[in-house]
Amino acid sequence: MIEVLVVDDDFRVAEINSAYVAKVPGFRVAARAHTAAHALATLERTRVDLVLLDHYLPDETGLTLVRRMRQLGHHADVIMVTAARDVATVQAAMRLGALQYLVKPFGFAGLRAKLDGYAALRRTVDGVAGGGGGEAGQEQVDRIFGALRSAAASPASLPKGHSAPTAELIRRVLREAAGALSAHEVAERAGLSRSTAQRYLKHLEEAGRVRLTLKYGDTGRPEHLYAWAPPA
Repeated sequence: MIEVLVVDDDFRVAEINSAYVAKVPGFRVAARAHTAAHALATLERTRVDLVLLDHYLPDETGLTLVRRMRQLGHHADVIMVTAARDVATVQAAMRLGALQYLVKPFGFAGLRAKLDGYAALRRTVDGVAGGGGGEAGQEQVDRIFGALRSAAASPASLPKGHSAPTAELIRRVLREAAGALSAHEVAERAGLSRSTAQRYLKHLEEAGRVRLTLKYGDTGRPEHLYAWAPPA
Protein backbone atom coordinates (compact mmCIF):
# COMPACT_ATOMS: atom_id res chain seq x y z
CA MET A 1 0.00 0.00 0.00
CA ILE A 2 1.39 3.40 -1.01
CA GLU A 3 1.00 5.89 1.85
CA VAL A 4 0.17 9.43 0.73
CA LEU A 5 0.47 12.77 2.51
CA VAL A 6 -1.89 15.39 1.04
CA VAL A 7 -0.62 18.94 1.57
CA ASP A 8 -2.90 21.85 0.68
CA ASP A 9 -3.70 25.07 2.53
CA ASP A 10 -7.35 24.84 1.50
CA PHE A 11 -9.11 22.39 3.84
CA ARG A 12 -11.83 21.64 1.31
CA VAL A 13 -9.38 20.95 -1.52
CA ALA A 14 -7.33 18.72 0.76
CA GLU A 15 -10.46 16.72 1.57
CA ILE A 16 -11.38 16.39 -2.11
CA ASN A 17 -7.87 15.28 -3.09
CA SER A 18 -7.83 12.82 -0.20
CA ALA A 19 -11.13 11.37 -1.39
CA TYR A 20 -9.66 10.99 -4.88
CA VAL A 21 -6.60 9.19 -3.53
CA ALA A 22 -8.75 6.83 -1.48
CA LYS A 23 -10.57 5.75 -4.65
CA VAL A 24 -7.37 4.56 -6.37
CA PRO A 25 -6.47 0.92 -5.59
CA GLY A 26 -3.11 0.54 -3.89
CA PHE A 27 -3.08 4.03 -2.36
CA ARG A 28 -4.02 5.19 1.12
CA VAL A 29 -4.08 8.66 2.69
CA ALA A 30 -1.68 8.58 5.63
CA ALA A 31 -2.41 12.16 6.68
CA ARG A 32 -3.39 15.66 5.55
CA ALA A 33 -1.46 18.85 6.25
CA HIS A 34 -2.32 22.48 5.60
CA THR A 35 1.04 24.15 6.26
CA ALA A 36 4.67 23.31 5.52
CA ALA A 37 5.41 23.01 9.25
CA HIS A 38 2.55 20.56 9.70
CA ALA A 39 3.78 18.54 6.71
CA LEU A 40 7.31 18.29 8.12
CA ALA A 41 6.00 17.27 11.53
CA THR A 42 3.90 14.57 9.87
CA LEU A 43 6.91 13.27 7.93
CA GLU A 44 8.84 12.96 11.19
CA ARG A 45 6.31 10.62 12.79
CA THR A 46 4.45 8.94 9.93
CA ARG A 47 5.51 6.63 7.11
CA VAL A 48 4.92 8.50 3.85
CA ASP A 49 5.80 7.22 0.38
CA LEU A 50 4.33 10.05 -1.69
CA VAL A 51 3.52 13.71 -1.03
CA LEU A 52 0.82 15.46 -3.07
CA LEU A 53 2.08 18.99 -2.59
CA ASP A 54 0.51 22.38 -3.23
CA HIS A 55 2.96 25.19 -3.97
CA TYR A 56 1.01 27.97 -2.27
CA LEU A 57 1.24 27.35 1.48
CA PRO A 58 0.75 29.97 4.21
CA ASP A 59 4.19 29.62 5.86
CA GLU A 60 6.45 28.83 2.88
CA THR A 61 6.23 27.63 -0.70
CA GLY A 62 5.92 24.00 -1.64
CA LEU A 63 9.28 24.10 -3.41
CA THR A 64 10.98 25.44 -0.29
CA LEU A 65 9.36 22.60 1.61
CA VAL A 66 10.82 20.06 -0.83
CA ARG A 67 14.30 21.50 -0.25
CA ARG A 68 13.87 21.23 3.52
CA MET A 69 12.55 17.69 3.21
CA ARG A 70 15.72 16.61 1.41
CA GLN A 71 17.98 18.49 3.81
CA LEU A 72 16.31 16.70 6.73
CA GLY A 73 16.64 13.30 5.08
CA HIS A 74 13.01 12.74 4.06
CA HIS A 75 12.98 10.75 0.83
CA ALA A 76 9.26 10.60 0.09
CA ASP A 77 8.49 11.16 -3.58
CA VAL A 78 6.68 14.36 -4.58
CA ILE A 79 3.93 15.13 -7.06
CA MET A 80 3.17 18.84 -7.29
CA VAL A 81 -0.58 19.53 -7.27
CA THR A 82 -0.95 23.26 -7.65
CA ALA A 83 -2.42 26.23 -9.50
CA ALA A 84 1.10 27.60 -10.09
CA ARG A 85 1.56 27.65 -13.87
CA ASP A 86 4.62 29.86 -14.34
CA VAL A 87 7.51 28.19 -16.12
CA ALA A 88 10.02 29.15 -13.42
CA THR A 89 8.07 27.20 -10.80
CA VAL A 90 7.66 24.21 -13.11
CA GLN A 91 11.39 24.17 -13.88
CA ALA A 92 12.30 24.50 -10.21
CA ALA A 93 10.02 21.58 -9.38
CA MET A 94 11.79 19.46 -12.00
CA ARG A 95 15.23 20.40 -10.64
CA LEU A 96 14.17 19.51 -7.11
CA GLY A 97 13.05 16.08 -8.25
CA ALA A 98 9.26 16.32 -8.38
CA LEU A 99 8.12 13.28 -10.37
CA GLN A 100 4.88 14.82 -11.68
CA TYR A 101 3.24 18.23 -11.93
CA LEU A 102 -0.55 18.45 -12.00
CA VAL A 103 -2.12 21.85 -12.61
CA LYS A 104 -5.34 22.82 -10.81
CA PRO A 105 -8.19 22.58 -11.46
CA PHE A 106 -8.43 18.90 -12.33
CA GLY A 107 -10.83 16.01 -11.88
CA PHE A 108 -10.46 12.53 -10.46
CA ALA A 109 -9.30 11.08 -13.78
CA GLY A 110 -6.43 13.57 -13.99
CA LEU A 111 -5.10 12.71 -10.54
CA ARG A 112 -5.69 8.99 -11.02
CA ALA A 113 -3.55 9.04 -14.17
CA LYS A 114 -0.66 10.53 -12.18
CA LEU A 115 -1.08 8.02 -9.36
CA ASP A 116 -1.32 5.07 -11.73
CA GLY A 117 1.84 6.26 -13.48
CA TYR A 118 3.62 6.59 -10.15
CA ALA A 119 2.56 3.09 -9.11
CA ALA A 120 3.90 1.73 -12.42
CA LEU A 121 7.21 3.49 -11.80
CA ARG A 122 7.50 1.92 -8.33
CA ARG A 123 6.77 -1.52 -9.76
CA THR A 124 9.53 -1.06 -12.33
CA VAL A 125 12.06 0.06 -9.72
CA ASP A 126 11.11 -2.80 -7.39
CA GLY A 127 11.42 -5.26 -10.28
CA VAL A 128 14.89 -3.99 -11.18
CA ALA A 129 16.02 -3.99 -7.54
CA GLY A 130 14.66 -7.50 -7.04
CA GLY A 131 14.04 -6.78 -3.40
CA GLY A 132 17.66 -5.78 -2.78
CA GLY A 133 19.82 -2.70 -3.01
CA GLY A 134 22.28 -3.98 -5.62
CA GLU A 135 23.70 -2.20 -8.62
CA ALA A 136 21.86 -1.69 -11.90
CA GLY A 137 23.31 -2.12 -15.36
CA GLN A 138 22.54 0.20 -18.27
CA GLU A 139 19.55 -1.90 -19.33
CA GLN A 140 18.02 -1.68 -15.85
CA VAL A 141 18.73 2.04 -15.64
CA ASP A 142 17.02 2.54 -19.01
CA ARG A 143 13.99 0.62 -17.76
CA ILE A 144 13.69 2.88 -14.72
CA PHE A 145 14.03 6.12 -16.68
CA GLY A 146 11.72 4.76 -19.36
CA ALA A 147 9.09 4.07 -16.70
CA LEU A 148 9.52 7.62 -15.39
CA ARG A 149 8.96 9.09 -18.85
CA SER A 150 5.95 6.84 -19.41
CA ALA A 151 4.49 7.87 -16.05
CA ALA A 152 4.84 11.53 -16.94
CA ALA A 153 3.14 11.04 -20.29
CA SER A 154 0.60 8.39 -19.33
CA PRO A 155 -2.93 9.15 -20.58
CA ALA A 156 -5.72 9.56 -18.09
CA SER A 157 -7.45 6.30 -17.23
CA LEU A 158 -10.28 5.74 -19.67
CA PRO A 159 -13.84 5.07 -18.53
CA LYS A 160 -15.63 1.91 -19.51
CA GLY A 161 -16.63 1.97 -23.17
CA HIS A 162 -13.67 4.15 -24.22
CA SER A 163 -10.69 2.81 -26.17
CA ALA A 164 -7.08 3.93 -26.02
CA PRO A 165 -6.65 3.99 -29.84
CA THR A 166 -9.64 6.32 -30.24
CA ALA A 167 -8.39 8.59 -27.46
CA GLU A 168 -4.96 8.64 -29.15
CA LEU A 169 -6.59 9.50 -32.49
CA ILE A 170 -8.38 12.50 -30.98
CA ARG A 171 -5.21 13.55 -29.18
CA ARG A 172 -3.32 13.51 -32.49
CA VAL A 173 -6.03 15.52 -34.26
CA LEU A 174 -5.92 18.20 -31.57
CA ARG A 175 -2.12 18.31 -31.38
CA GLU A 176 -1.81 18.72 -35.14
CA ALA A 177 -4.48 21.42 -35.35
CA ALA A 178 -3.41 25.01 -35.86
CA GLY A 179 -5.94 26.21 -33.29
CA ALA A 180 -8.95 25.15 -31.24
CA LEU A 181 -11.49 22.89 -32.93
CA SER A 182 -15.20 22.26 -32.46
CA ALA A 183 -16.46 18.75 -31.72
CA HIS A 184 -17.78 18.61 -35.28
CA GLU A 185 -14.35 19.47 -36.71
CA VAL A 186 -12.64 16.90 -34.47
CA ALA A 187 -15.13 14.23 -35.54
CA GLU A 188 -14.65 15.08 -39.21
CA ARG A 189 -10.85 14.94 -39.06
CA ALA A 190 -10.82 11.76 -36.97
CA GLY A 191 -13.46 9.98 -39.06
CA LEU A 192 -15.74 9.53 -36.05
CA SER A 193 -19.33 10.39 -35.28
CA ARG A 194 -19.87 13.70 -33.53
CA SER A 195 -21.36 11.98 -30.46
CA THR A 196 -18.29 9.75 -30.11
CA ALA A 197 -15.93 12.70 -30.46
CA GLN A 198 -17.92 14.64 -27.85
CA ARG A 199 -17.70 11.74 -25.34
CA TYR A 200 -13.94 11.53 -25.65
CA LEU A 201 -13.48 15.31 -25.63
CA LYS A 202 -15.55 15.57 -22.45
CA HIS A 203 -13.42 12.93 -20.73
CA LEU A 204 -10.14 14.48 -21.87
CA GLU A 205 -11.32 17.91 -20.75
CA GLU A 206 -12.24 16.59 -17.29
CA ALA A 207 -8.83 14.90 -17.09
CA GLY A 208 -7.08 18.21 -17.82
CA ARG A 209 -5.70 17.06 -21.19
CA VAL A 210 -7.99 19.26 -23.28
CA ARG A 211 -8.69 22.96 -22.78
CA LEU A 212 -12.29 24.04 -23.39
CA THR A 213 -13.21 27.57 -24.46
CA LEU A 214 -16.56 29.06 -25.43
CA LYS A 215 -17.04 31.14 -28.56
CA TYR A 216 -20.09 33.40 -28.36
CA GLY A 217 -21.86 34.37 -31.57
CA ASP A 218 -24.68 36.78 -32.24
CA THR A 219 -27.41 34.26 -31.50
CA GLY A 220 -27.92 30.81 -30.09
CA ARG A 221 -25.77 28.74 -27.75
CA PRO A 222 -22.00 29.36 -27.52
CA GLU A 223 -19.77 27.09 -29.58
CA HIS A 224 -17.51 24.74 -27.60
CA LEU A 225 -13.92 24.76 -28.87
CA TYR A 226 -11.25 22.28 -27.80
CA ALA A 227 -7.45 22.54 -27.81
CA TRP A 228 -4.83 20.05 -26.59
CA ALA A 229 -3.33 20.98 -23.22
CA PRO A 230 -0.20 18.84 -22.68
CA PRO A 231 0.79 18.11 -19.05
CA ALA A 232 3.21 20.54 -17.45
